[in-house]
Order: sequence, then structure tokens, then C-alpha cells
Amino acid sequence: MKYQNLKSYFAALGLVAVGFSANAQVPKKFIDPSNMDQSVKPGDDFYQYASGNWIKNNPVPAKETRWGSFNELRDFNINAVKTLVEDAAADKSAPAGSVKRRVGDFFAAGMDTVTIEKLGYTPIKPDLEKVKQIKDIQGVLDHVAYMRVNGIGGAMFGIGIGQDRKNVNKYMVNIGQGGTTLPDRDYYLKDDTRSVKIREAYNTYMTTLFSLTGSTPEVAKQKAETVFKIEKALAEAQMSRLEMRDPYSTYNKLTVAELNAKTPDINWATYLPKFKIKGQDTLLVSSPKFMTSLDGMLKSVSVADWKTYLEWNILKGSAGSLSSPFVKASFAFQQAQTGQKIQTPRWQRMSSLTDGTIGELLGQLYVAKYFKPEAKARMDAMIVNLRKAFEIRINGLEWMSAETKKKALEKLAAFKSKVGYTTKWETYTGLEINRNTYFQNLRNASVWGYNENVTRLGKPVDRNRFGMTPPTVNASYSPTMNDITFPAGILQFPFFDPNADDAVNYGGIGAVIGHEMSHGFDDSGSQYDAAGNLKNWWTAEDKAKFDAKTKALGEQFDSYTVLDTVHVIGKLTMGENIGDLGGLNAAYTAFKMTKEGQSNDKIDGFTPDQRFFLSWAQVWRGNILPESAAQLIKTDPHSPGPYRTIGAPVNMDAWYNAFDVKPGDKLYKKPEDRIRMW
Repeated sequence: MKYQNLKSYFAALGLVAVGFSANAQVPKKFIDPSNMDQSVKPGDDFYQYASGNWIKNNPVPAKETRWGSFNELRDFNINAVKTLVEDAAADKSAPAGSVKRRVGDFFAAGMDTVTIEKLGYTPIKPDLEKVKQIKDIQGVLDHVAYMRVNGIGGAMFGIGIGQDRKNVNKYMVNIGQGGTTLPDRDYYLKDDTRSVKIREAYNTYMTTLFSLTGSTPEVAKQKAETVFKIEKALAEAQMSRLEMRDPYSTYNKLTVAELNAKTPDINWATYLPKFKIKGQDTLLVSSPKFMTSLDGMLKSVSVADWKTYLEWNILKGSAGSLSSPFVKASFAFQQAQTGQKIQTPRWQRMSSLTDGTIGELLGQLYVAKYFKPEAKARMDAMIVNLRKAFEIRINGLEWMSAETKKKALEKLAAFKSKVGYTTKWETYTGLEINRNTYFQNLRNASVWGYNENVTRLGKPVDRNRFGMTPPTVNASYSPTMNDITFPAGILQFPFFDPNADDAVNYGGIGAVIGHEMSHGFDDSGSQYDAAGNLKNWWTAEDKAKFDAKTKALGEQFDSYTVLDTVHVIGKLTMGENIGDLGGLNAAYTAFKMTKEGQSNDKIDGFTPDQRFFLSWAQVWRGNILPESAAQLIKTDPHSPGPYRTIGAPVNMDAWYNAFDVKPGDKLYKKPEDRIRMW
């Protein structure tokens, strides 16, 4: 059947019409020309063109490591949280056990610096004393389990309960590599200037904390050397971040007997119950090689050295929650890594800690005051449109066979979406919160969290779990759940505004929705089927074509320079880059189904298509400290903001048309070189 125009085509597909016409009254400048640098050609430097003046006028505040649209919104939200926690703490009439009372008591305890200073490191003295009693390697192993179940923290390796990626309706024990402190294994193994500088700061951090807890300078220095030697050996055994991106290489299902064979000095049959894990005959081990190396270290490292290592794990896990000398030492180490100028104010740290620890209590207060139901309604409608746009795009793919398209469409149809906040609040039953015991509150919460996790074994997988707290400025896709999540915190400008024109909302939150959907079809997510199981649904020919496209996208991002000789790592950022490319394309297709998207009426001098891409650009504007940029390039799977701004648009014909980008412009790519994926 033929259609008279694009509008009638979309209508026949049953698409939802959302938003405002281009002639609607726009109350404020959602695309503000004063933030732009229009002296630059968009085809030469779209990032500078779209956001140059904003970047110049918004340096990184002293208490931050970077500053951009995400940070502005997070700053707004943390101030909103501040009003909630301070009000809760001040309300003496809130009934014992009520949401408000528990939130208020938790925050008030964290702000009671008089008591915290008076205690010094008293809260961890019993923990340090207990380490001294260890006599042998079995005692070391037992203490690792003791620390984990008693909220003191993890050491040596990670352990927890998660979905079986090949049978997602079942929870399983997951054991993973771990045991190190620095942000990435490379910091232990490479001798570039930045790595050496961070190792020196780490050494200072360790010696400071050992000294603060009674070691002489000589002993503190020796202990720091001991810890680093152990952690370096653990780092050498770890898989790299790139290796960890392959879901098949980290899926190793072993029986307890098989793992015992790989780690003869650890009897998992008797060890697992010490982690409160019983009746399990099979485990998922992300890196068997790491566990074998760890087992070898149980023989090669002395009991005395392991005790020093455990002592360090207690110190580093507690330092930020003790008196000011410990907090200052922690910040000095953080400062060396990120370049942050001054410590984040205590009220902000405690507000964030409240959100991170009892977020579904605090979240109830946040939603009641700040969440707008009309925002959820508009989001739900946009998700419907984005899903339909993605369907249109999959059906239109020239490089994919009908057989694989069918499977891709099944997966798209199975997507679940979660918007705003959970439908079933966590009550934290059994978690004791006392207004006078800050450190114990944290310990109690850690114990509660561990117990909640291990008691999932044997229960049905909870597919309604939200995963993020309401004030969070973020969004996510879960491959094993096959769902996309958008907390209330991100449903605000510049991502979204109920009063904004469609170009702004589709270039902002629309692209975020599309981005999360695209994660289901990125280089990793595309290996999971509609039910969320790790299972191939591609023909070999289609997979080869897809891999060729990912290779080209990786090469594009590899060419971007971040600092001096430091480049974006295309393979590390691949999933997010595919998310951006697929998401912005899907958002543009969805935008073209709105009245504004089908018009050429200008607002503030910009066409609808220009506003769409400018909205995308203003989401990623920002400044970052060079130390933080250097660290994130190793550890963050997202590309830096300037390259997220241009990375997808330079592959989209619509961007070239919107800004009249021509051959000779610095960002120009020939049509045949533009990467067309989803």
C-alpha cells in the first residue's frame, strides 16, 4: 500500500502522536544560542559550535571532577535530596520506624561530626584485633568470609548471587576476580607517568592509614609494600576490561568439585556455607584462571603478609567513615587520581550516602515531592514511539536477512520498560538505624544488603527490581532482564521537559531511550535473546556483517584524541558508541513522526532538525579535569562528551542536511563511509 505522505504512513502503523506542534508557545529557550559558538562551522567542530560558549563559561567547580549537563542535573537533584533529608532529620515528631524517621536518623548520624571525631578509629579496633588472631591460611580464608558476611567488605575475590545468563529464570552463585584497590589493573602493571604518580599516591595513602592506626613509620612503609606486592600479583592474574566485555569468556559454569580441582587449597563444599551459601552444587566463575592464580598465592604468600592485606582491606573500606584524619587521607588519594580541588561538602556526601544506602526509603520522599506524573505519561508515550521507530529501522536494514530480522523484532517486542520509580518499595525490614551510631548504621546496612542478596537463591527471579533509586540521573539496559530503566531523576531538562518542543525532547531523552534500546543490539547485548538468555540468534553471515560494522565504529573512535597521546579506546567504548549511534537514529525516526518533525518551522532561528541535533549536543557538553579524563579513558565504557556529541551524527545523512555539511569540512565523511548499523 502507498501513502500520501510520511504522516499518513506513520498513522497507518498505529504510532502514538505526542508532543507539541512547532507553533506551540515555548516558554523558555530550550536551545539557547548564547550557549553556542556560531563563529565555528558545525561541519568543522559540532561540539564547539553547539556548546562552545557554555563550555567557556562553566569551568569545573572546585568540589567536582567534571561539569556538564549530567552534573548540573545531579547537582539539582542532590540539593532536592538535601531538603528532604534535612527536613526528615529535623522532624522529631516522625513516628519510630516510619520512612521519614529512618531517613532522618540515618542522615543525622552521618552529620554528627562531634561523635565521629571523638571516636577516631575506635569503630574498627575490634576488626583489626580479630585479624591479629589468625594463625594459618585456613584462618585467612575463613576471615575473608567473616568480613563479607559481617559487612566489613570483600577481599581476594568477589562473590554474590545473580542470574544464570544461560537460564535467566534462575539465580546462581557468581564468583569473580577482585582483591585490588586501584581503579584498573593497568595502574599496577604500566610504568607511564600517570600510573607511576597514582602508585606513589596510593603508597602514601596506605602508609598514612597504617600510621594512623598505630604502626611506626617503618612498619607502615613495610606494610604498604606488602599490600602492593599482593595486589600487583592479583592484578596480573585478572582479565582486562576488554576481555571482560565478552559474555562467553566470563561464563564458566563449574561444579563445586571442578572448582575444587582448580583451587586445591580452597574446599568450596565447606567454604561456601561460611558465606551463608548452602546447597549449591554448581557455580558461575567469571575467571577460573584468576581463581587458580589466587590459589597459588595461598602457598606463596605468608600468613603474616595475608594478615597485613586483610588489615588494609578493613582500613580502606572504613577510612571515609571515620574521623577527619582518615577522611582527609582518603580524599588526598582521590585527589591524586581525579584532580578534584576540594572535598565534596559533608552534607552532599551524606545525602548521597543516604540515597545509596536506603534509597528506596528516601526515594518515597523524593517521588512525593518532585516527581511529576505527567512526565511519566509523556515518557511512556515516547517509549512507544521509539519502539515503533526501532521496528521500522530493523525492517529497513539492507544488511540483515529476514531470518535474523525476525529474531531481532521478537527481542524488541519483548523489551520491558520501567519509568520513574519502583512499583514495590523495599522496606529494609530488619535493618537497624540509630541516630547516634553512624558507623554501625553503615555496617548494619552492609550486612543487610549481603543477606538480602544471598537469600535470593532458590527464589524466582524478581523482574520488577528497579536497580536505581528515584533521584538517580542515569538510565540503563539489562541484557538478562531485557528491560530498560529510566529513574525519575533523569526526567528533567536538558534531557526532558514536558513544555519543550519535540525536537528538544527527542534529541534529549528520546535519544537516551533509543540508546538503552540499542544496548539490546550492541556488540555484547546482541548476544542475548528475547528472554534475556545468552544465546546466539544470528545467522553466521549477518553476524559477520555486524562485526564488520562494529570494527569500523571502533576505528572511528580510536582516532579521537583525549589528552596528548591518549586516545579513546574504541573496543572498550564499543557498546556505548553503538548505543549512541542506534539510539540517535531511532530517536530521529521517532521525531519525524511528530508534527514538528514533519514541519520546517523555525524556533529561535533553528529548524526542527537543527534543534534535534543541538538538543543531543547540549546533553554531552561539559568540562573535565585532565586527571579525571586520563582515569576515565581506562575505566569508563563511555566515550568522552565531545566525541559522543559528534560520533553518531557524522554517520547520519540528516545531520549533514540539517547543517549543510559539505566535503572539505573537517567532520565530513563520504556517504559510503558513514556507518549504518541500526
